Amino acid sequence: MRKLGLLSKAYLVIVFFILYAPIFYLIYYSFNSGGNMSGFESFTLDYYRDLTENTRLIIIVINTLIIALLSAVISTILGVFGALAIVEVKRNRMKSTLLALNNVLIVSPDVIIGASFLILFTIVGIQLGFTSVLLSHVAFCIPIVVIMVLPKLQEMSPSLVDAARDLGATKRDVLMKVIIPYISPGIFAGFFMALTYSLDDFAVTFFVTGNGFSTLAVEIYSMARMGISLEINALTTIIFIITVIVVLAVYIFTRDKRKKGGTVRS
Repeated sequence: MRKLGLLSKAYLVIVFFILYAPIFYLIYYSFNSGGNMSGFESFTLDYYRDLTENTRLIIIVINTLIIALLSAVISTILGVFGALAIVEVKRNRMKSTLLALNNVLIVSPDVIIGASFLILFTIVGIQLGFTSVLLSHVAFCIPIVVIMVLPKLQEMSPSLVDAARDLGATKRDVLMKVIIPYISPGIFAGFFMALTYSLDDFAVTFFVTGNGFSTLAVEIYSMARMGISLEINALTTIIFIITVIVVLAVYIFTRDKRKKGGTVRS
């Protein structure tokens, strides 16, 4: 057993090293005055200074955040109502069909989804840019929200809804005061998953973005094609640090909430 435990720990160390080594490699060379990643010459913050003066990149970062937040909010609202509609379906065959159609959108290659949206927007006459990117992000985030919300809806006892109706609650009261609070963990999980997918997406966005609009993933790809600039390293470092801070904050908040909940129960 002890040997098995050591092997599992060694396996975890190797996995985390493979995952994090490239990130720390980028961070390390973001402070290199040599201008490349072939050898470290001396420490500098020039690339971070250049990053703050790069107005185009700052605007693209803001655009990316706006797209991610809007698509996450819209897809969460639509995804919750979609999950509610699926649960209300009585026929098992119809319910299975709807779930299968939802899952197909999740597992479909991004290239196919991006090309489909490009053809659709071209036929409909929607100009490629902010609107096309937002619509495509909302579309591929909705199935993710549905998948995150459905388990909470399925585990909710029907007696809760029946009890609320017996007490005189309207349909709106049942939805807002019983169902939504109960499935709120799934809603928050779906929201953050949609936010993450929107921020990370490259393939779909690459197809539907226009000349006057770009997101961070597409811009970094374009910058890398023209030659490696250590501004990318600096930007990667800042994004990584912000991500770590957010994750730690959420972890501390949820841990404290669980402790308080345990204290109240006891």
